[in-house]
Amino acid sequence: MSCEKRERILVIKFGALGDFVQALGPFHAIRHHHQSAHITLLTTARFLDLGNRSSFFDEIWTFVRPSWWHFRAKSKFKATLNGISFSRVYDLQTSKRSSSYFNLFEEPRPEWSGIAEGCSHPHNNPKRNFMHTIERQKEQLSVAGISVTPTPSFDWLDSNIDHFSLSDNFVLILPGGSARRAKKRWPVCKYIELANDLVLRGQTPVLLGGEDEKDVMAIIQRGCSHARNLCSKTNVFEIAGLARRAAGAVGNDTGPMHIAAEVGCPSVILFSAFSDPSLCGQRGKSVKIIRRKILGELGSSEVLCALLELEGR
Repeated sequence: MSCEKRERILVIKFGALGDFVQALGPFHAIRHHHQSAHITLLTTARFLDLGNRSSFFDEIWTFVRPSWWHFRAKSKFKATLNGISFSRVYDLQTSKRSSSYFNLFEEPRPEWSGIAEGCSHPHNNPKRNFMHTIERQKEQLSVAGISVTPTPSFDWLDSNIDHFSLSDNFVLILPGGSARRAKKRWPVCKYIELANDLVLRGQTPVLLGGEDEKDVMAIIQRGCSHARNLCSKTNVFEIAGLARRAAGAVGNDTGPMHIAAEVGCPSVILFSAFSDPSLCGQRGKSVKIIRRKILGELGSSEVLCALLELEGR
């Protein structure tokens, strides 16, 4: 069937890595419901590879938000939206920004699942902002007629990790997080204690993170010389590959911890009072969330015990 004759669906999802990972289930549900449709994802460039590898979409548009005074760019974006006869839009971002796109469509507008005023399938539960992301999106899709949300396979979220030359028994440590929200991070000294305890148990601590965590990971490596520092050496698929083969993972509330949890790695995630796991906590087959009002009050021995419990030791 030619693309012109197929139903055209648009899915909108931006956000951080963890937000995108938690939308993989809804993406799969939309694909399952519209099996013969041509589905386009509107997202940011950082999620292009994830979207392509997932096979949930026929096409991916990467988007850079134009500033309000860039009238030509906004006009071009509007023309792009209206140049395709979309029959339905699933706004999984449900922000003021994404909802504003509803009014960019000319009449007759496509069916719209989201929170835009006047849309055809509004998710108007007054408690939606107090729901976990997964339950909220599931209910949103139910309102739009997608009552079956099969559990997706994440077999595609993987990578060969032989080039890292790791031992057979390693534990991932993800000590990072937003530099602007430092109170979401467990203190570096605690990660050093944990890393050295893992070494005593015969396990290799493997440090994962990006440029924002470079200084933190260097301090941990100085405090635990046996740790492997893979700072900025991994992409999302290699993170998934490492998580699939690791004995476990410990980290703050970050996007990579969502990946580790989703692919089944025994994962201990640390939350402070500055983020709420009931709204955005990681989900998976083997997940333990530990929350303290002040993360500095959490001892490394408690974290190690939680990890060993998940590992079945």
